[in-house]
Amino acid sequence: MKRLALFLFLSLLAACGPDGKNGPAAGGAPGGMPPPEVEVVQVGHAAATLTRELPGRVIAVRTAQVRARVEGIVEKRLFEEGSDVRAGQALFHLDDRTYRTAAQAAEADVEVKKLNFKRVQSLLPLKAVSRQEVDQAHAALKQAEAGLARARLDLENTTVPASISGRIGRALVTEGALVGRGEVTLLAVIEQLEPVDVLFTQPNADVLRFKSALAAGRLKAAESPVVELIMENGQTYPQKGRLIFSDMSVDPTTGSVTLKAEFPNPDRLLLPGTFVRVRLPQAVAEGVIAVPQRAVLSGSEGLFVLLVGPENKVMPRPVKVGAMAGTDFIVEDGLKSGETVIVSGVQKVRPGMVVKPVTPPSGS
Repeated sequence: MKRLALFLFLSLLAACGPDGKNGPAAGGAPGGMPPPEVEVVQVGHAAATLTRELPGRVIAVRTAQVRARVEGIVEKRLFEEGSDVRAGQALFHLDDRTYRTAAQAAEADVEVKKLNFKRVQSLLPLKAVSRQEVDQAHAALKQAEAGLARARLDLENTTVPASISGRIGRALVTEGALVGRGEVTLLAVIEQLEPVDVLFTQPNADVLRFKSALAAGRLKAAESPVVELIMENGQTYPQKGRLIFSDMSVDPTTGSVTLKAEFPNPDRLLLPGTFVRVRLPQAVAEGVIAVPQRAVLSGSEGLFVLLVGPENKVMPRPVKVGAMAGTDFIVEDGLKSGETVIVSGVQKVRPGMVVKPVTPPSGS
């Protein structure tokens, strides 16, 4: 019995903390578990490219409206809606019987005028006709040939081709529809989706502030015209774009300057009309501290980060952030070079807790 009592006493003592009370040591993980792992980065002064995210909209590089050039009844649709078409490909066929007959009549008229011209021309040396009659016969032949060319063109236009290569949308008319009467009827729309353009605007006030900072030597101009795109789902578009256009005037209604960037679109992920965000490099700042955006938290007293301090204990630190550098915040105040910031796993910790810092995998 004495041995059993001693065993129970030692078991109860082991269940108590170092201070003799039940539970883990102060600042430790609950239930005696090992300290939670958190991903950390050690911050330091370095050069960073300042960026700005601006709302934009995807547009097609080229857009072509497919229209009927002659009047007629639509007999056939020769394409699949939503498919890729090539320039010159036949898209619609109209009833061509009237135009075919007109072309045959024009050909016959040309033959008549040609024979008449040859006849009067052969009589001119015999002075059986005047020079004026020969000229009139020649003019009548030219007029008939022009009429034949017009009739053949009308006949050719009964087959409606694609004017550019791209992706065609839905057909705006069906078989049996009368098109081209009194107006040039819109039949479909083709949009070139590889590459695509993105239009976006930048406030002119921001442009002036950056120019002032560049002139004062606080920043350096960003050399690369490469821009990034953030899609509607929040993911970064895998292909980089390039800035190809900047307007030379400011829109008086918005105070903004319009810019255009071109992006490859091999997988057709970017569709015209899509709203996106453009990450535009603007300047390079030297000797700044940058931290990942996810490391900056918001509390009742403002923004802060969690540091790993002595003995691997978590410490909150208020910070003041400024411009963006890609997905990182530029920290203007609150951090010193060499300090360790938690960038992942903040939901598992609290101030004063002991943690196990680990370095994030390469590329994360």
